[in-house]
Amino acid sequence: MHGSTVRNLLVRGMLAGLIAGLFAFTVAYVAGEPSVDASIAVEEAAAAKEAAAHPGHHEAEAELVSRDVQSTAGLATGVLVYGVALGGIASLAFCFLLGRTGRFSPRATAALTAGAAFVTVYLVPFLKYPATPPAVGNPDTIGKRTTLFFLMILLSVLLGVAATIAGRRLAPRLGNWNATLVALAGFVAAVVLACAFLPGNDDAVQAGFPAAVLWEFRMAALAVQVTLWAVFGVAFGYLAQRLLAPEPASDAQQAQVAAA
Repeated sequence: MHGSTVRNLLVRGMLAGLIAGLFAFTVAYVAGEPSVDASIAVEEAAAAKEAAAHPGHHEAEAELVSRDVQSTAGLATGVLVYGVALGGIASLAFCFLLGRTGRFSPRATAALTAGAAFVTVYLVPFLKYPATPPAVGNPDTIGKRTTLFFLMILLSVLLGVAATIAGRRLAPRLGNWNATLVALAGFVAAVVLACAFLPGNDDAVQAGFPAAVLWEFRMAALAVQVTLWAVFGVAFGYLAQRLLAPEPASDAQQAQVAAA
């Protein structure tokens, strides 16, 4: 693939990521912010109770950024930058996978790339280390929890790449369908082993935190990622298809060109 084509796909991937980020921001604001507000209310109630029990030991911290700004401009900026960055990375992965995973069209390859990215980069790590609302976990272990989460992402991506390579090598002997099933089964088995041996995050959620609020936050976080990758797959697939496999000109257009 020529460098100019890769560059054009990168730009389209970032554009598709921006579009996906807009949809993801809408879901995050509508479905996610209520649970964030509820978790903050729980934290404030606990802080007020602690202050009442030990008056004079706690001083209110100045709020650097208001909650309204955090839930609107701050959230939008974070989600859009995240979408553009992931869109660019996913477009580069698309360039590598196109033509190497079978005779799929650019649109189908984009959908497969988005689906694989969602599973390996988010879903698998989420199953082991699900998202938690802000200020819920023990602040002393945030470094450990962050390291474990990114380690799970790295393992998931590496296992996904290994499964893809194994599937390609098994295809001549087993056929595409059977090779895909074997590779998928190996990926699932390896993920289960990784989840079993990696340490858990038992202190990620404070005791007594409302289970309903935690569930709503995690489902909202999952919905945001599903929206992000689904919209990216559709948008980037459309843009990549138009670039790499444009539709042939109609008879009327061909006649106009010939007449000119």
